[in-house]
Amino acid sequence: MSYANPIETFSQRVKKHPDKAFLHQPINRQWQVTTWRQAFEKARIIAAGLKSLKLVPGDRVAILSKNCAEWFIADFAIMMAGLVSVPIYPTANQNTINYVLSNSGAKAIFIGKLDDPDNAVNAISDAVATIAFPYPTGKTTIQWNDWLSQFEPMEKVHQPKPDETMTIVYTSGSTGNPKGAVISYFNYSSVCETHQKFLNLNESDRILSYLPLAHIAERGVVEGPGIYAGISFYFVESLDTFIDDLKYTQPTLFHSVPRLWTRFQTGVFEKIPAEKLDRLLSIPLLGKLIAKKIRQGLGIDKARIYGSGSAPISKSILAWYNKIGIGISEGWGMTETTGLSCSNYPFDIKSMGSIGKPLDCVEMKLSDQGEILIRGDAVFQGYYNNPKATADSFEDGWFKTGDKGVLAEDGSYQIIGRVKEEFKTSKGKYVAPVPIESMIATNPNIEQICVLGQGRKQPVAIVVLAEHLANADMAPIKASLSATLKMVNAELENHQQLDYMVVASEPWSVENEFLTPTMKIRRAVLETRYEKLISNTLDGLVFWESELVVKI
Repeated sequence: MSYANPIETFSQRVKKHPDKAFLHQPINRQWQVTTWRQAFEKARIIAAGLKSLKLVPGDRVAILSKNCAEWFIADFAIMMAGLVSVPIYPTANQNTINYVLSNSGAKAIFIGKLDDPDNAVNAISDAVATIAFPYPTGKTTIQWNDWLSQFEPMEKVHQPKPDETMTIVYTSGSTGNPKGAVISYFNYSSVCETHQKFLNLNESDRILSYLPLAHIAERGVVEGPGIYAGISFYFVESLDTFIDDLKYTQPTLFHSVPRLWTRFQTGVFEKIPAEKLDRLLSIPLLGKLIAKKIRQGLGIDKARIYGSGSAPISKSILAWYNKIGIGISEGWGMTETTGLSCSNYPFDIKSMGSIGKPLDCVEMKLSDQGEILIRGDAVFQGYYNNPKATADSFEDGWFKTGDKGVLAEDGSYQIIGRVKEEFKTSKGKYVAPVPIESMIATNPNIEQICVLGQGRKQPVAIVVLAEHLANADMAPIKASLSATLKMVNAELENHQQLDYMVVASEPWSVENEFLTPTMKIRRAVLETRYEKLISNTLDGLVFWESELVVKI
């Protein structure tokens, strides 16, 4: 099958509506608007700047920045110059930045909006040309605005062949150094066209691009399909302005990750306790009014599509949002599948808790061991400079995802965990942690959960309480957690039952490296962190980490 390449599609969009607002960037609380024609011209100028660095087709150019208008423009400038983009997470530490630049052999890097630009710049070799987006950043050799004034737009932009490498996207590195997934124009074009049609995106749609563009999901579900459809994009100025920027955008599509959906929910509970809210929502007319007010308060009441991906989301969270009129379509995909590959869209309450059915650009099946296998137009070319990892990841043309799933009669899939996340207790029994974590998540006091138990007699749950409970009375919370633990254990087989629950002293974040940049928990890191605390069998159900530290 053939697909229109992104450069040609961008060009066609410019011809169709040159003066339509395209990119909306807040700067000092003022919204700067870039039209389709202006963005296309800037991309061609930046492409000319890249060529002035004597880069040759196929050379790699990195992008290290939070989402912004310039990220989109730089992405297309790299394509237009015949180069290969290498996105890097804006939260990456020095070691990761250095590794990705070294592994990819990047010759240049765009540096933009960052929380700690000096830390990032210190990781970059002097041999790599540094181009600064027009925001406060660390020391660089080239300024974005200088190029815009120095160069003329490139007249003849690159027209890529389908099998050419478009980008190398590095995995989030949850189990070690990230691997660079080689994604071709064919791979990317297939998801752009497929998702645009699947989601019925059109020129009247609006979306806030805030999840990292370094992650393929944001490029494969938001940037690419949105450009193919001609939608309007908005960006966030800072974390502090997120809700204001979201309300300004009034997105017609809104997708997030489980961690943030949970945070939005706990933000509601800060204002109305969960039990009281449930009672109010059950009152027919009043419940509808309150649900509408909550949606408006979140800034997503105009959305026609809600999505969640990147990590498993609890069915109880999905049910709660559905109660307030937000039907979240859970989706699944990987860096290696160029993002979204399977989705419960249109939202089907009967399939809530599943990832739905495969999209047209892929086909899926289960191995004899229950592992999800996938192949198709969207599946990547292999890992950059890592033929062994590539060979190990494929079997008879199918990519081995590492995710375990079950297939329902209607053709929808449900993820029950990662193959490598299953652990064996000292009884010799295997335990899959994700389903247990989903059951624990029914307690609204809990924001993060990790079930551990390798080599223990019984598993243990480590939890992080919702942020707004920091100064609350812990006695009723402990009683609530104990009740949840008893309820969960009553549903589990003997070898799965939890010995006890530990309330962690600090939340897990990207900054303390307990979470990946895509908000997945790093189980190996958590196992190391809590190994000594959970090494003993204790008499009780719920403990605070501080109590156990004193005991050991």
